[in-house]
Amino acid sequence: KGAQIRKAFIAEQGSKLISADYSQIELRVLAHLSGDAALRQAFIDGQDIHEATAKEIFGEAAMDGEKRSELRRYAKTINFGIIYGISAFRLARELGISRTEAQRYIDEYFGRYPDVAAYFDHLELEIDQRGYVETMFGRRRFKTDIDAGGRDQGYVTRSLLNAPIQGSAAEIIKCAMIRLEARLTDEFGPDARILLQVHDELVVEAKSALVDDVASVVSDEMQAAYSLAVPLVVDVRTGQSWGGMK
Repeated sequence: KGAQIRKAFIAEQGSKLISADYSQIELRVLAHLSGDAALRQAFIDGQDIHEATAKEIFGEAAMDGEKRSELRRYAKTINFGIIYGISAFRLARELGISRTEAQRYIDEYFGRYPDVAAYFDHLELEIDQRGYVETMFGRRRFKTDIDAGGRDQGYVTRSLLNAPIQGSAAEIIKCAMIRLEARLTDEFGPDARILLQVHDELVVEAKSALVDDVASVVSDEMQAAYSLAVPLVVDVRTGQSWGGMK
C-alpha cells in the first residue's frame, strides 16, 4: 500500500524526482562505533553484509547449498535485530524456529563479532552508571526520557542501547542535508531543491535536463556527510513519481 501511495507524488512538469537512500546506515554506524574488525572489513570490502554474516554464523559450506537464500534471510533478520536488542523469543517468532535455536544464532553472532558484544556490554554499564547514552555528535538520551508504557525494564534498556546507533544515523543525514542544500543552491539555483527526508532517504526535485548532474551531487554529498571507519553507500534512483523510481 505504501508503494502505491508514493506513486501519487509526482514531479512538476519539466522536472523529475531523485530518491537517494543510505544503504544499511545503522549497521555501518554499528561497525564504526563498535570497532569490530570483521564487521568493518565486510563493509570496506563491499561485501553483501547479510551474506557475510550468514557465512560467519552458518559456515561457508552451508552457504553453498540450496538453503543459501533462507540462511541469508535469517542473517538479515539477525543483523537488524541485534541493533534493536532482539530477544531469542522474538527472533524465534520472526524466523519460525525454536527459542533454543534462536539463542544459539544470537550467541554465534556475538561470537563472530566479539567487539559488537563488547560495545553493547559497555553501553549497558554506562546506562547503569550515568543513566544516559550519547550519539556520535554528543546528544544524550536519558533513562527518564523513555516512557516504558507499563513494559519491563528490558524495554528501556533496549531503547537506550539502540539510541547511539539510530541517533547517529539521523545526525549524519541531517549533516548531508545541510551540505546538499548549500551545494544545490550554489550550482543549480532554483532548478533543484530538497523536498523531504524520510528516515535514511532524501527526495530531491530537479529539472529533467539536470537530473543526472543533480543525482551525482546528491550521492557525493551524502557519502561525504561524515567520515566513518567504513564507507557510506548511497543508492540513487530517479523517476517521474516517488513510487516509480528506477
